[in-house]
Amino acid sequence: METAAKTLRFRRSAAITVAAAVGFLGALPMLGGGPWYALILLVPLAIALWSWRSGTDVTPDGLVVRAALGSRRVPWSEVVELAPAPKGGVAVRLASGAVLTLPAVPTSALPAIASVGGELTRA
Repeated sequence: METAAKTLRFRRSAAITVAAAVGFLGALPMLGGGPWYALILLVPLAIALWSWRSGTDVTPDGLVVRAALGSRRVPWSEVVELAPAPKGGVAVRLASGAVLTLPAVPTSALPAIASVGGELTRA
């Protein structure tokens, strides 16, 4: 019997999306000032999209880093090091020398991430 592949999902707090919705509703009365005020509504919409979409998925195959408008797959073979990021969270150093900060991942999740990416710990 096969076991399901272990996947860790890290996302932003839903409270950010709720706050963006409240901001959107609070900005609606500004539409009475003219059509240009409609541009103000784009700010809470952008924040809601970012908070709902951004995050990190950790699978046995690698990492999927999600941003508001795109995503990037990073196989474990490209990962050289997992480390705490200077400003909090977790950073990944790639074989190319680039450093990638994993969105929505707390430092306390570092051991769990390393256990999912088993080949990283064997190297």
